[in-house]
Amino acid sequence: MRIIGQFFSCKRVMNTHRKAVALISGGLDSMLAAKTVMEQGVHVEGINFFTGFCVEGHTHAIREKDKAKPKRNNALWVAEQLGIKLHIVDVIEEYKNVLINPKHGYGQNLNPCLDCKIFMVNKAKQWISENNFDFIITGEVIGQRPMSQSKSKMPIVAKQSGADDLLLRPLCAKNLPATLPELEGWVDREKLHDITGRSRKPQMAMAEAFGFEDYAQPAGGCCFLTDKSYSAKLVDLWQAHGHKDYELDDVMLLKVGRHIRPRPNFKLIVAREEGEGRFLQGYQKEFISLSSASHQGPLVLLDGTPSAEDLYLAAQITARFGQGRDAEQVDIAIMMQDGSERLLQVSPLKKEELPDAWYI
Repeated sequence: MRIIGQFFSCKRVMNTHRKAVALISGGLDSMLAAKTVMEQGVHVEGINFFTGFCVEGHTHAIREKDKAKPKRNNALWVAEQLGIKLHIVDVIEEYKNVLINPKHGYGQNLNPCLDCKIFMVNKAKQWISENNFDFIITGEVIGQRPMSQSKSKMPIVAKQSGADDLLLRPLCAKNLPATLPELEGWVDREKLHDITGRSRKPQMAMAEAFGFEDYAQPAGGCCFLTDKSYSAKLVDLWQAHGHKDYELDDVMLLKVGRHIRPRPNFKLIVAREEGEGRFLQGYQKEFISLSSASHQGPLVLLDGTPSAEDLYLAAQITARFGQGRDAEQVDIAIMMQDGSERLLQVSPLKKEELPDAWYI
């Protein structure tokens, strides 16, 4: 595990003889779980595992249409609200095997939720052993997520992660067998909770009682792997590359722009607005890029190995998404990866010539 950073709140943290680490996703549940244990005088610190697939604040910062949304790392923000130290740990490389070869399979999309939870709790178990902490806290609730949070799956996470009875789930603890922290009196089981199911009303009431007025969407769930569209783009990437490995840049680019594959050997990433265009500019040297020289239009990146005929088609698609879409001819500037430039004059593709099947 590589530690990305350790962050301190300006608020005072109580020191006690028992210490717990809470998995902080940035959602409401993990915040409430940590707060519940903190209220019992236990010293709590947070841990957040960075897989590359949960960067909601990043995408909000890119898009102009998301200006009203908070541009924040929700895990850091939760730690600040709680007044605790947060450890952010880079697990991008280790997580690849979880995503590519999930022992328990995928959910509705490419989300390996059960394997992901086992992986993260296992990493937390390693962390508490290395840092002399006593137990682990998660915000899991029985029945909230069918793949990883059913009552039958809870023991699987505890056992296969190696955490066993050092794993405390404060929000639903009364519906589960007592753990070591409860049996040893490190926490009072009667002050834990018995929440079940998908309703968020109990959590919202608890947030109000604790004085939390602002929090991320109660469902948490910033993971892009649960998104149908994103998963389709990832599958397409794997198929095009002929393998399932990926880099962080691949992960980030799948979140931005329209992805269009007119031919098996190349796809286009079309900026949908100015913010996405600025982001894609950072990748121009790594891809062939296209833009309209005669009309206003989006920046387009081409990923693949196009022929001369493919470049002409890519230029026609680029023209289709610019203000020259109704013009007879549009000049498209093409920047190759070797730094050379060329100009193509094309007729913009008509709407009916751009089939839905090309959109990923």
